[in-house]
Amino acid sequence: MHQMPSESLPHARTFMGWPPARSVWGRDTPAVREDVAALARTIADHEPVVLLAAPGDVKGARAACGGAVEVVPVPVDDLWLRDTGPVFVTTPQGAVSGVDFRFNGWGGKQAHSRDGLVARRVLEMFGIPRIEAPVVAEGGSLETDGVGTLLATESSLVGDDRNPGLGRDDIEAALTELLGIRKVIWLEGVRGEDITDCHVDALARFAGPGMVLLSRPSTAESDVWSRVYAQARAALESATDAAGRPLEIVDLPEPDPRELGDRGPDFLGTYVNYYVANGAVVIPRFGDRRADDEAAALLGALHPGRDVRAVPIPALAEGGGGIHCATQQQPAA
Repeated sequence: MHQMPSESLPHARTFMGWPPARSVWGRDTPAVREDVAALARTIADHEPVVLLAAPGDVKGARAACGGAVEVVPVPVDDLWLRDTGPVFVTTPQGAVSGVDFRFNGWGGKQAHSRDGLVARRVLEMFGIPRIEAPVVAEGGSLETDGVGTLLATESSLVGDDRNPGLGRDDIEAALTELLGIRKVIWLEGVRGEDITDCHVDALARFAGPGMVLLSRPSTAESDVWSRVYAQARAALESATDAAGRPLEIVDLPEPDPRELGDRGPDFLGTYVNYYVANGAVVIPRFGDRRADDEAAALLGALHPGRDVRAVPIPALAEGGGGIHCATQQQPAA
């Protein structure tokens, strides 16, 4: 029996990706690489980091990231290892395997000839058994408490772009089997507003069994993300987890756009997209000092005994992603 463990359990390493020279980032590539390097160096203070880079980019990536980060030659289309990398599962005896969810460019929205092979290549390189999933998914669409409950948005999993001919019940059955899940809590999400179709890891995260952090839009305007939040909150308020517990819901307020200036249409301003590393919780700083400090205080209090490491990620966030999206943990055996 395999189970997807909680991110808060010890890791063997973190996987990340180096945006290649000719990618969707275009002239923003240098700025994005700066963000990735800063994030990799921060996590490497706490656990091993393996950065995948195209063979021709290895030397430059090593120079940018420093000696604490291991750079390996694996071709990538983009940096989002949460979605392209394997999703790791463990047995009760501690054996680790990797699920290959057959990444298809978020339903064909982006070229993925290299990224579609990343999970397989990583598992081969590190000698980890590979489990091929019967469904298409991305790591960012799967959030677990590690004890049998999964949070997911329908918008990012159910549909012909990823899983043609499969209904929600079919997908739930596959995820239950693959990840050792006893209860799936489905949130509606929204399609087509961002490339991921509303991944759950930018909306709602488990801070522990029975407790969910929910990203709350900063304005009271009735826009699409406020509706996503309201629907998610209502669903969570009426849900119970695999152990039958009602959920405690903690709002994590997003930064105020008025404090940030123009950040572009794809800007992802959510603190919920944080990463729990060995001994640390790694969170974004966006530039709204009050919201940044509030998020750091809250996440620090919810992860006692871990250093709070705040990393500015302006280019990553403008590209619609965050710290969690850019990382994928391998659990310790």
